[in-house]
Amino acid sequence: MENVHVRKVSDRTFLLHLGGKIEVGSKVPLKTRDDLSMAYTPGVARVCLALADHPEDVRRLTIKGNAVAVVTDGSAVLGLGDIGPGAAMPVMEGKAALFKRFGGIDAWPICLDTQDVDEIVRTVQLIAPGFGGINLEDIAAPRCFEIEARLRAELDIPVFHDDQHGTAIVALAALRNALRVVEKELADVRVVVAGGGAAGTAIVSLLLQAGARHVLVWDREGVLSPDDERLSPAKLDLARRTNPGCVRGELTDALVGADVFIGVSAGNVLPVEALTHMAERAIVFPMANPTPEVDPIRARAHCAVVASGRSDLPNQINNVLAFPGVFRGLLDARATEIRPGMLLAAADALAAVVRDDQLNANYIIPSVFDAAATEAVATAVEESARQIPGATVDLDEDGLPV
Repeated sequence: MENVHVRKVSDRTFLLHLGGKIEVGSKVPLKTRDDLSMAYTPGVARVCLALADHPEDVRRLTIKGNAVAVVTDGSAVLGLGDIGPGAAMPVMEGKAALFKRFGGIDAWPICLDTQDVDEIVRTVQLIAPGFGGINLEDIAAPRCFEIEARLRAELDIPVFHDDQHGTAIVALAALRNALRVVEKELADVRVVVAGGGAAGTAIVSLLLQAGARHVLVWDREGVLSPDDERLSPAKLDLARRTNPGCVRGELTDALVGADVFIGVSAGNVLPVEALTHMAERAIVFPMANPTPEVDPIRARAHCAVVASGRSDLPNQINNVLAFPGVFRGLLDARATEIRPGMLLAAADALAAVVRDDQLNANYIIPSVFDAAATEAVATAVEESARQIPGATVDLDEDGLPV
């Protein structure tokens, strides 16, 4: 309407976010002087002195044993890009809410007003004593690789980059079951991954560890080849691990005869017609968010199995299937680090949640509301953590973690 300007618009989504989505609550009663004397002064001083003498008990006698820091610099938020730490807060709050809902874990949004690697690493080092684990979130590549590597080397608590490792776990679990549907083996299929950033690198690494032997990665430079001088060090390393034959070409070229497409790149980079050139009974996972690489609905006409990040379609590949269980297992095991074997164990456990009598082309991955998913992942990670040096568990007389 002429001369009418809309200043504010509200709907149920915005109303849900009013005042934020999480809060701090007390786990103990604070109704009497006796309650206060134990929870705070003077009783709390006895606990402080005990921890000063026995710092190994901090995880047992404080929230550290169940606390995770969700750390971002706001540089790669969802599919929205570099929108800054303030605009990233709703996502980090949501992540914390998911930690609590699905893993019973107290997580705290830590949004940093810097994109300097040294400053981020030092800040996380300084706050680490209050947490049992660090979840890096929405930090752009290649900066995220250096931050994760340095923190893993310098901290005595697990450091997990969900955009990388959570995505890789769920993608591998879905692929395991999709291959069961089409009756193909991981070692035999040709896989094309679109996106050589954080998620793509982690997916490729986990696929190779799981036994994949034929993988090509495509990014804005084309198919990543080790003889391409334009590649960054991170992409060059990825090319060397996947393309020793120095194959060149575009995404549509790489897909000719391929059995599997996994997309973690950008929306609408792939014409649906290209899927007709893939192998028989092809598997397609266009996972870019919020717009997939190719329309998942139209892709179903050409492929045997289709999965995406969309919640309104079958086979949603969602990181919430992984990270709450991963951290539940790490915290319960009092783990000090994450090893690749834990990620593989998590993926295999998640895939196994879908029973043979349930498995079909429209059900290759559990629902995010299936409690068995988090429980299975947590158990697998905890068992894997107990089997490696550096992860210690204190057990009570019944053999349970204390």
